[in-house]
Amino acid sequence: MTRGDQPGSTLPRRQLGRALREARQGVGFTLEQAAREMEMSKTAVIRIEKGHNEKVRVRDVEEFGRLYELPDQRIEELKALAQQSATKSWWQASRHLLLSGYNTYLGLESGASHLRSYQPVIIPGLLQIAHYARAIERPVFPGDLPEDLDNRVSVRVQRKAILTRQRKPITAEFILHESVLHIVVGSHRVMAAQLRHIADLSALPNVTVRILPFTAGFPGAAAPVLPYILLEFPAESSEPPVVYCESPIGSMFFEDAADVARHREIHEGLRSATLDEQRSRDLLRRTARRYEQ
Repeated sequence: MTRGDQPGSTLPRRQLGRALREARQGVGFTLEQAAREMEMSKTAVIRIEKGHNEKVRVRDVEEFGRLYELPDQRIEELKALAQQSATKSWWQASRHLLLSGYNTYLGLESGASHLRSYQPVIIPGLLQIAHYARAIERPVFPGDLPEDLDNRVSVRVQRKAILTRQRKPITAEFILHESVLHIVVGSHRVMAAQLRHIADLSALPNVTVRILPFTAGFPGAAAPVLPYILLEFPAESSEPPVVYCESPIGSMFFEDAADVARHREIHEGLRSATLDEQRSRDLLRRTARRYEQ
């Protein structure tokens, strides 16, 4: 398994947490009762059920299973999920450099099968070249040591492997507002290389890039739409879709079915007003040529 193929630890621990929550509810235990029987705090049980703990002890999983009267085979399946959760992912060495919530997002992203994204301001991280990523990161973390900046950029660049890996590359659709092409990050040379890179990636069979032109206004929405990433997972994982939104002061995950459905509607509304794939690719290349003049 190559580094690009390595699964993240977030998905199995979310699966484990959801399974334990459903098992608890199945036998009619409250959180307080489960915590008392397991000799844990209520908060500890909640963290396990929400998949927030990076490591869940196999022994605890077995005790939960016995408490909830699960069959032996199901307990073994849950113990296997706990062992998968403990696997270190490629970005773990740099996790101290990542914004709150981003480490969780990377784990979800690496296990997703489909991704839909909208960006009205900057190039999405999965499409960034190293020079663009460096220019984005430097002013956000002015106190970074040179090696810290290098590590942040490395994390951004390595993420792209999910688009190009040989085994089950993610299917991704990116909608970029036309303004993204004209906000200069780094230099004109960096922008030219960046836009050509996106045009090249958009030729991959699993990657779609569409440009939302200035003339489209605010299609399908009463107000400007903020950036979002909608992730969907393989059917065999039984993991529900999730929407990730990031801001300079933190990140949010939307998992409620109504919230996810609303973002799907927003995405389709935006998509209906975009240039088609070939016209988007042509615009990327034309704009890159203007930066080179």
